Amino acid sequence: MKSATLVLVDDHVTFRARARVLLESFGFTVIGEAGTGTEALRAVRALRPDIVLLDIVLPELDGFAICEQLAAEHCSSTIVLTSTRDVSVYRRRLTASSARGFIPKHELTGASLAALIGSG
Repeated sequence: MKSATLVLVDDHVTFRARARVLLESFGFTVIGEAGTGTEALRAVRALRPDIVLLDIVLPELDGFAICEQLAAEHCSSTIVLTSTRDVSVYRRRLTASSARGFIPKHELTGASLAALIGSG
């Protein structure tokens, strides 16, 4: 089975670098990165990843707006939102979003992502 492809979206380069190492060591294939909402949409549309790990707080568009736009375009990528803030801050918006779920940044591991998307 091929490894799941992934685009990392976060405005912090150090988080993206850490997440890349963490997820690739688990077997995910990171095929792209983005640091803003506009870059995220461009990367997802061009690369068509299996998974988008999407920070909620971004310049230009937030993660929820990106989710809405991709859902309206019938994007088949699985969206997983992440943030340094606690899930309770976003509970209502998470429930209403098309995202598969939420993983706090400090709890991100390859295993936690695989479990959430149902491939682990």
